[in-house]
Amino acid sequence: MDLVCLLVAGVVRATLPGPEFTLAWEHSVEKLHWEERYRIDGGELLLIEANVQGSGAGMEPPPEAVLERGVWTWRPQRRLSGLNLTYSTFARDYRLCGRDACRDLGAMAGPLPEGTAVAVRPCAPPATP
Repeated sequence: MDLVCLLVAGVVRATLPGPEFTLAWEHSVEKLHWEERYRIDGGELLLIEANVQGSGAGMEPPPEAVLERGVWTWRPQRRLSGLNLTYSTFARDYRLCGRDACRDLGAMAGPLPEGTAVAVRPCAPPATP
């Protein structure tokens, strides 16, 4: 089974069932909801869809984005080795949603001090003997 690992200082602190998950957050300045959907694909994360409610500083949707009911949506199809998130008590927490439930980053990987870097990566498959 595909799993997404949340690592702090290289140590797995939590896992999220895959192969797809959603990462959501509120922009710290514009206070607009942003959401990205990922799929584990070939040991990488594939960003398959992005949604943002409105636009603002550093949040300009790309030309291919479509605006429907106040939400810009596009499909980047961008491959990433992983994501690096910074936990902050000064902004609303990141929210990760797997197939069964949604949880805040701090609740999943915590307790976390301010400014902690959390890596979100596909979990390495178990070694075969």
